[in-house]
Amino acid sequence: MGIGVLGPERRVSVLLPLPLAGPYDYLDGGLDLVPGDVVEVRLSGRHVTGVVSGDGQGNIDASKLKCVIRRHEVPTLPEVTLRFVEWVASYTLSPPGSVMRMAVSVPSALKPRSSVKAYTSAAADPPRSVRITPARGRILELLRDGPPRTTTEISRELGVSPGVIKMLAKVGMVATVELPADPAVPVPDPDWPSAVALDNVQSEVANQLVHMAGRGGYSVTVIDGVTGAGKTDVYFEAIAETLRMGRQVLILVPEIALSTSFLGRFEGRFGAPPGQWHSDLSPLQRRWTWRAVIEGRMPVLVGARSALFLPFPNLGLVIVDEEHEAAFKQGDGVAYQGRDMAIVRARLGNIPAILVSATPSLETVTNVERGRYARVALPTRHSGATLPDVHAVDMRIAGPERGRWITPDLSRAVNAALERGEQALLFLNRRGYAPLTLCRACGHRLECPNCSAWLVEHKLSQRLQCHHCGFAADLPQECTECRTVDSLTPSGPGVERLAEEVHDRYPDARLRIVSSDTLSGPNAAAEFVRSVRAGEVDIIIGTQVVAKGHHFPMLTVVGVIDADLGLAGGDLRASERTYQLLHQVAGRAGRSDRPGSVFLQTHFPENPVMRALVKWDRDRFLLEESRAREEAGMPPFGRLVALVVSARDAATADEAGQLLARAAPRFSDVQVLGPAPAPLALLRGRHRRRLLLKATRSVNVQKLVRDWLAPLKLPSAARLRVDVDPYGFM
Repeated sequence: MGIGVLGPERRVSVLLPLPLAGPYDYLDGGLDLVPGDVVEVRLSGRHVTGVVSGDGQGNIDASKLKCVIRRHEVPTLPEVTLRFVEWVASYTLSPPGSVMRMAVSVPSALKPRSSVKAYTSAAADPPRSVRITPARGRILELLRDGPPRTTTEISRELGVSPGVIKMLAKVGMVATVELPADPAVPVPDPDWPSAVALDNVQSEVANQLVHMAGRGGYSVTVIDGVTGAGKTDVYFEAIAETLRMGRQVLILVPEIALSTSFLGRFEGRFGAPPGQWHSDLSPLQRRWTWRAVIEGRMPVLVGARSALFLPFPNLGLVIVDEEHEAAFKQGDGVAYQGRDMAIVRARLGNIPAILVSATPSLETVTNVERGRYARVALPTRHSGATLPDVHAVDMRIAGPERGRWITPDLSRAVNAALERGEQALLFLNRRGYAPLTLCRACGHRLECPNCSAWLVEHKLSQRLQCHHCGFAADLPQECTECRTVDSLTPSGPGVERLAEEVHDRYPDARLRIVSSDTLSGPNAAAEFVRSVRAGEVDIIIGTQVVAKGHHFPMLTVVGVIDADLGLAGGDLRASERTYQLLHQVAGRAGRSDRPGSVFLQTHFPENPVMRALVKWDRDRFLLEESRAREEAGMPPFGRLVALVVSARDAATADEAGQLLARAAPRFSDVQVLGPAPAPLALLRGRHRRRLLLKATRSVNVQKLVRDWLAPLKLPSAARLRVDVDPYGFM
């Protein structure tokens, strides 16, 4: 993708945000276009948006070329954004247009500015003739103390129809106002008086980060600190220094639920909130944010991995919080690792990057050991808090009663915490009521019709659901196989089933189930955090959404119901992920002046993961894990590329898999395993066959795979997905 000065022939290459092999040539049409201009062009009889990528290729007669229709009135995409798109496409073996689509992901942001109609609370009393229904009451309550909101925002937040809002405006119960299309962006103040005082160790680390930010240039620094060490407060000082230099900051978080506590802490430090970028934003908010970023009006943005592709014109610092999280890996569409691509974005922009974690990934640790990354340490908790005591409860010896899930040891600890007026967290990384429903009469297990996966029972909604494709159905009254009535029984616990036992054991305790089913967005997450900190919750029953990022001073007991859950399945990173997750869960306990206790219910207390957790010996675990990976030639000491073919019928998938296998490269430092049915052999109605290329670090796997696939012609009904550096193996 060339990005030089455009030639006099007035041909330009335009990269369309579509899964195409490369850019198309168009005539400039007298627009004096430059690389990065966002334009409108014709393609197959329709108008589409594209981005000028450089000079035209000149291999098509000019008489056959169409002219660019117009240039959108938005700033030119920065040159570094174009290079980043090109780099990501090349590394991930993705069509460049598919990557560019993430950079111009908000079509409405390209349209001219206009005012927006919004609604606010009316000063007049409502007419007596108007009945206040529940829906109307919710709207009035929302607008009473809040800012003006658009119809879309109100409908999205409250689940009411636009007609209800318009009726309230018609009778004068809410007032209509015109808002500017792009409201003012709050500006964080780097010298805002902070209420948080750094201790000596934190101040020393903060000074190193401030020096790094002020010096500029490309570098990667890892903040390695135990849970509760104040890592966020420390890197805030690097943000402040970057803001003083008039540059933008991007902070990546793995899950938007994690940002709830962060936003309050940020505003406390800088006097204004950061911008946000995530899937729960309204279309209008996405438009505002995209425009503010490309126009340089967004000083700090916190967002999910896709925020990497926003067109920052003056980015000065990239921070990846909880860098070890697997959620940074994009599974659908362009398969990329957000942490790794953040490092690439920093290198291309010649700016510093900061990686933050209490449990750094083995990849990051290896890069530190090889001198590629710098490391700063926060080895103790802030304000004198100590790490909790961790106990491995051997389920083979001291397991729970039949039909129960909480062991006597954990039950006694929770009781004691409640008597002291403290809080407890019971962690089980399973949503719903039960992971499996089976028939007592014939043994049939209820499976998803579209996936090779069991349906999960959700008792609160009386539904069965597939957590892979989203299929849902009412809980049947009879077995779908043998038709026996009332024979279906749940097997195993989810958080809803655990809540039944907790309610039975502690009838006076106030419970809160927390999972991705109950935290539907940032507002719900914020309310959850508020209620816990206000002492309105005694026992939290949660999945991984409560495992990290939250500081609850009164939470002193953590119980992990099934600590072995993540160790099954043969995943390359199963042990590492389990250690990281349980370490983070354990770190929720005793974060203030009250000591904490953690109970890991396990059938394998001798497992290296459990031993390391009990002793808080992370380094020993990483050393053992590193040795095992290196002996096997697995990442980060080797390279992997996954190739998955899928088709509506199994025979076509088998044919495509065999075709790939017969043409597979054969070299001494390369292995190709498969084809074999993927662990999820049927997903969303498509049969899947998997091949895995394993190579040494010296092999250019991108070139190898390109050469492998170039001459092949797979069946038209088959799809091929290539994942460089796969994280999931399902």
